[in-house]
Amino acid sequence: MSVTTGVVRASFVHVYQPTTPPGGGDPKYQITLLIPKSDLSTLNSLTAEIEQVKQSNAQQFGGQTAGLKIPLYDGDGAMPNGGAWGEECRGHMVLRASSKDQPTVVDTNVQPLLSPNAVYSGCYVRVSVNFYAYNQPMNKGIGCGLNAVQKIADGEPLANRISPEEAFGGANTYTGTGQGQMSQPGQYQTPAASNPQSGGYTQPPAPAGGYVQPAAPIGGYAQPLAQSQPATYSQIDPITGQPIVPGGVMGI
Repeated sequence: MSVTTGVVRASFVHVYQPTTPPGGGDPKYQITLLIPKSDLSTLNSLTAEIEQVKQSNAQQFGGQTAGLKIPLYDGDGAMPNGGAWGEECRGHMVLRASSKDQPTVVDTNVQPLLSPNAVYSGCYVRVSVNFYAYNQPMNKGIGCGLNAVQKIADGEPLANRISPEEAFGGANTYTGTGQGQMSQPGQYQTPAASNPQSGGYTQPPAPAGGYVQPAAPIGGYAQPLAQSQPATYSQIDPITGQPIVPGGVMGI
């Protein structure tokens, strides 16, 4: 049987997109309800339904219903993992509900709320939930299913955020100076050349006059020198016994 709560505050809202549960497993639609301890009508209805589910499923628990896990926690006590609940949980009982199917989300006129920002952590809602038993070797207890959500009123968002005044005011006020400021806004400055003694790379200076032909490698191929003009030589005229003048006629 389902139970509809009174007006409660929503936390950890994932009613438009599923999310993976903290302990792992298939993604689910989830919401955590902060129920004022003064809302005895809601709390009595929830605890009565939890007890009824315990008793109707006692056989699968071997008749031992004491010590079963339940999804309703004291916001002034410790979380299941031993940590402390958030400050917003003080004075409240905390109920976690989830479903693999997307819950219906409506307004006070029971008209659909389709905007993904309509219901958020911190707003006030009424929620329809149901309880069921689960029995695993190392995990036994009563779970809470999520059926539908009705938004009642807006509230201060519950999120790990700070205001712009906190982020950029006071000691964080911009003064126009500080590390990382550019000398001219929007202009990139070329970094100084690295110091060779520090082991960094330094671009060698360009050779004066432009390109210089590198020297021939030692032991490698070198362009042979141009041949000099062949040396002139004289022939002896066998008739006169005198040298023949180049370009002349033998014996003349």
